[in-house]
Amino acid sequence: MGMLVERLRTRGWRMTPQRRVVAEVLEGRHGHLTAEEVHALARERLPEVSLATVYNTLNELAVMGEVLAVSASEGPKRYDTNVSEPHQHLVCVRCQALVDVHPVGQDTLGLPDAERHGYELLDVEVVFKGLCAECRTAEPERAPKA
Repeated sequence: MGMLVERLRTRGWRMTPQRRVVAEVLEGRHGHLTAEEVHALARERLPEVSLATVYNTLNELAVMGEVLAVSASEGPKRYDTNVSEPHQHLVCVRCQALVDVHPVGQDTLGLPDAERHGYELLDVEVVFKGLCAECRTAEPERAPKA
């Protein structure tokens, strides 16, 4: 049994076959999958799992802090299984490729006290946008504005 499935069981999460297969698809996978991609992988193991169940399960896992819901581009929300290491994201504005990045000073990103308006800073979420190497060397198209 994998670590994610075991953590969920320890937390008392009701482990239906559908929820289990979603957790198993995410298990040990570092990536940024869409709900549709999770659904396709889950259906390989459990053909009757519905897309609605996948969405509900991913949303529950995000609330529990087991995945990060990332809205990094114009495309669909992605689900990031890397919740243990602080990081930000870099997205290609053409092909929507998404990768983790670790900017210097990412805990505050240089936000001075005067700009915090009295807030206690709890988290930072930044999305860097650009063109990946493959899209830069591909036939020139008009890149969307970042």
